[in-house]
Amino acid sequence: MSDTEILAENPAETMRKAMETLGSHADLSIPDNFDMSQPHLVVLPDGRKVEDLTEHHRKLAEFLKPMRRKGTANPKDLQSFIDWSNRFKGDTSAIFANPVMSDPSLTCIADYHAGAPADVTTPNGDPSARHCHHKAIYNFPLSDEWKAWMEISGQAQDKDVMGEFIESHALDVVDPTPALIKGIEAENNQPWENRLIEIAQKLEGRFGKLAELLSMSRQFQVHETSNLSVKTNRDSGEQEIQFLNEHKDADGQPLKIPNLITIAIPVFLNGAPYRMAVRFRYRKSGSSVKFIMSVHNPEKVFEAAFDEAVTQAHENTKLPVFVGTPES
Repeated sequence: MSDTEILAENPAETMRKAMETLGSHADLSIPDNFDMSQPHLVVLPDGRKVEDLTEHHRKLAEFLKPMRRKGTANPKDLQSFIDWSNRFKGDTSAIFANPVMSDPSLTCIADYHAGAPADVTTPNGDPSARHCHHKAIYNFPLSDEWKAWMEISGQAQDKDVMGEFIESHALDVVDPTPALIKGIEAENNQPWENRLIEIAQKLEGRFGKLAELLSMSRQFQVHETSNLSVKTNRDSGEQEIQFLNEHKDADGQPLKIPNLITIAIPVFLNGAPYRMAVRFRYRKSGSSVKFIMSVHNPEKVFEAAFDEAVTQAHENTKLPVFVGTPES
């Protein structure tokens, strides 16, 4: 622009062009090389105010595609959990196994922290730290059979209630094999047979059949006789008097009832059945009889089933497994 053209402009035109120059600012669109981890500042004409557009640009960038993965998946079976883990796993992924008997679970964190010491001196943050926002949690569904037997285990029941339970869960009861009836551990027995025989020996019991339980639940009666016993200590002359109570059947013969039964039930829904011993007892209370069925050492069976599932997840994903729960 020549000096003649400048002089020819009126004061208003000159002022407009001066304001355009003063009020100019950078392009507010997102540049191709824009770093989302850094702030994006622009200077606006309003008093040359500095405005931070970082959050606006990040929202715009995530409109079509998220910046990172996050969320929690809830697979309904173990294989789906394994497939999810294999689909999203990386070098830092990890699995946490929570062995709580009432609520067991597996958690895979796809973006778990890298295996390195924490670095709090780096200005840009710990290079091994991750958000831990992308995960899958598999809550093991306990089988209906497992929940039913755990609920009645150790509970005193009336004869009719016990009978109804046995009838409704008759398919869970397994009649003893010849080896269990014989009650002697042997090399040609199945490992589970020797395990149950050892339990029977410790509890001084014998295994009964389903038919015996059903018959007792329908016809069981206890007749109690009391005999007076007097014992004298010859050295001190003290006497001990006690009543010996003996339970007999209707014919006056001592009661001989099985105090163990065998059940085969899965721990988890659609899982493999596990054989367990159930201790059977009765208690006479006045004119009534209470029955008690206690599952023997269910914690060991649960542990075996849970460890089997954890091993399957580890072998199929090749991910490290930590027992417990991840950081909250």
